[in-house]
Amino acid sequence: MAALATTSKSKPRRRSELGLLLVGMIVVSFAYVLATLGVYNRLPARFAVFVAILLGVAVLTNLVNRWLVPEADPVLLPVVLVLNGLGFVMIMRLAPYESPAHLAGFQAVWSLLGIAGYTATLLVIRRSRDLERYRYLLLLLAIFLLVMPLVPHLGDSAENIDGVKLWVKLGPVTFQPIEVSKLLLVIFFASYFVEKRELLSMSTNRVGNHLLPDLRPFGPIAFAWAGSIAVILLEKDIGFSLLLFILFLAMLWVTTGRWTYLVLGIIAFVVGTYFAAALLSQVHERIDIWLDPWRYLPPGANQSGYQPVLGELGLAQGGVTGTGLGLGTPQAIPVAQSDFIFAAVGEELGLIGAGAIIAGFVLVVGSGLRASLRAPSEFSKLVALGLTVTLGFQAFLIMAGVTRLLPLTGVTLPFVSYGGSSLVANYVLVALLMRISNEGAEPPVPIPRGMRAVTARRAESRRAESRRAAAAAH
Repeated sequence: MAALATTSKSKPRRRSELGLLLVGMIVVSFAYVLATLGVYNRLPARFAVFVAILLGVAVLTNLVNRWLVPEADPVLLPVVLVLNGLGFVMIMRLAPYESPAHLAGFQAVWSLLGIAGYTATLLVIRRSRDLERYRYLLLLLAIFLLVMPLVPHLGDSAENIDGVKLWVKLGPVTFQPIEVSKLLLVIFFASYFVEKRELLSMSTNRVGNHLLPDLRPFGPIAFAWAGSIAVILLEKDIGFSLLLFILFLAMLWVTTGRWTYLVLGIIAFVVGTYFAAALLSQVHERIDIWLDPWRYLPPGANQSGYQPVLGELGLAQGGVTGTGLGLGTPQAIPVAQSDFIFAAVGEELGLIGAGAIIAGFVLVVGSGLRASLRAPSEFSKLVALGLTVTLGFQAFLIMAGVTRLLPLTGVTLPFVSYGGSSLVANYVLVALLMRISNEGAEPPVPIPRGMRAVTARRAESRRAESRRAAAAAH
């Protein structure tokens, strides 16, 4: 009876999802027609094929969700596919000017690989709590992936410019290992924080008239965090360093509920930024460009401000309604298909289009947080939170950099910017969120009477261990 109730409950969700997917594919199809008319002054040559592929993707992903995650959030995947589709249309619109290598074709292939990765993740990971067993193995794999760009020959990719080492070349394939590494670090942090939550939260060391937490449980997580940040700084990538710092701080704060950690983290960030600006010319330059990019435009000077200035001018030219798809000049912005695709969207779709992109990410973050709140275990809650923070802050950092609310970090806009590594990794991220969302909506499985006693004894054993640790600290 419970299985029948579950099936009947899941059908409306998947029907709603299919409806949203079809509406989203219609929006992407119209955008494709408008962009082609604007650029080439003709209708798309293979429009029927394009629409058939979109419909196939919509139906296929819906069937995958009906099979593997029937109770999952019906909004998350449609919004992601619309963001991906609009990003593809914008890249297609920019590709004739940016590269003869047909960036839109590569992006389409990476999108299909991302959907394949989404399906494979749901097939392999049937229960999110299974990931908790492999935390140290995943940590070692994450560190190995972080170090790969520093290895001679592996990190000698043409994509690594201005001293930044993020890309690895293996034969004909070039990718960013850090995109996978950040997901593995989320799982490690979540598993370790859950196990050590009481020790991290309790104040057991007396200093004068004050009680402070025991610092020993912070050893492994401090090592993992500091090692990750150090490697990324050696690779001279400030964007992902900042993203990992925010991820670590958010998960620690949610785990312990201590405002002290949040305040200390903000202070550490300010101090770290000061020293990074003093020691790394890249950080110093980006802060200077953020404060006054026009100063870097005169002939003969370092023209690093050219990109943000043209991005601002494009946003201003777009106004509220935009110049129209294919009718603006976003191709004048350097690397518009990647770092500054949000400026291209703002120019041709205006404030309305840029606001729609922001609203899409708000919906994605909201779905992730809802999955976290409804997750069946503390580990799943923290994993969903960490994944949502990673995705949400990555989008915020690049959009804030384009609009000069913050210094430019150089990370990609998830699902919208050109880039295969980011696209595939973010589809895996969404699959994990869908798995946790599905688990949170499933009815609880009855625990046999014998297992209840075992579970109770284990919980009491953990509480006793925490009390002994507190007594020993006193």
